[in-house]
Amino acid sequence: MPRTRTLAWSQLKIGILAVAAFALATMLIFAVGGDAGLFSGRYHLKTRFPNAGGLQSGSVVRLAGVNVGAVDDVYLDGAVVEVVMRINPDVANRITERSVAQVGSVSLLGEGAVDITASTAGTPLEDWAYIRAIKTPGQIADVAENATQTLGQAAALIEDLRAGKGTVGKLFTDDELYDQLNAVVKSTEDVILSIQRAKGPAGTLLNNQAAAKNLERALANLDTVTSNLAAGKGSLGTLLNDDALARSLTTTTDNLRAVTTGLRNGDGTAGKLLTDNGLYNRLDSVVQRMDTLVTTLNSGKGTAGQLLQDKQLYDNMNGAVAELRGLLAEIKKDPKKYLNVKVSIF
Repeated sequence: MPRTRTLAWSQLKIGILAVAAFALATMLIFAVGGDAGLFSGRYHLKTRFPNAGGLQSGSVVRLAGVNVGAVDDVYLDGAVVEVVMRINPDVANRITERSVAQVGSVSLLGEGAVDITASTAGTPLEDWAYIRAIKTPGQIADVAENATQTLGQAAALIEDLRAGKGTVGKLFTDDELYDQLNAVVKSTEDVILSIQRAKGPAGTLLNNQAAAKNLERALANLDTVTSNLAAGKGSLGTLLNDDALARSLTTTTDNLRAVTTGLRNGDGTAGKLLTDNGLYNRLDSVVQRMDTLVTTLNSGKGTAGQLLQDKQLYDNMNGAVAELRGLLAEIKKDPKKYLNVKVSIF
């Protein structure tokens, strides 16, 4: 009889331990899955992503990096993925219309998670409402796609180089271009060597102490000149710094502007000459008559024209002038002789 009681108690202890272990395992499973608690309330949200990014039922939902729930379901709805999330009701007031959801990851192995931004501004989302989704920057798929594109571009570049396209490709494939570049490099080395050996003006300047001192003195003189200009010394310095001279130049400029304005408005003789068509026409008529007169003289017409063109008339007049000059000279020598001459009028 005592033995039967002992066996019953042993079996009871085994049953209690089994139930406790099952309950503990269930709680651990929900804790690891990110559930808000087995006996907590229910608060659901939905969102849509173009790519699930490894999300599945049981994936963690985080609010500002804190685990607040789990993914209930993930399914395709047309061309997008719809995600149903179960979230702890205690944080419902921190998920508003200004919050956004994006696909994250729990580890580098690619285990997906939903990251929600917390917000205290705006209206909290109701149960089963949709939260706005944004694309996650720097996802592994994006990095892989960018890497693939980069590798493709690198392969195309290598093919172009092998085909001799572009300057670099020609450098790799064109022997003539390589020889020219090699000659340029050699010439550059020769120039540098000549400079180091103090050959030519540049080499002399770099290696000759006297030339360097002359250049230093020239720079010092230039600095002195600029200092004097800044101090207002000399004519140019006065021009740059004297306010009275500047005002005088301004006055001269204003006067010149007034003169040009008067000419444009037809003030004065010069202004009328520029703007009065009648005066211009009269001047043009005078110029034409003068041109006609000069043409007549050049053609030998009239007394003046013959005087200019007839050499004999010119010689006769020249001889008469010479005789008159001689007569005047004799009168100056003996004026009494000519003053006592009686003139008879017949």
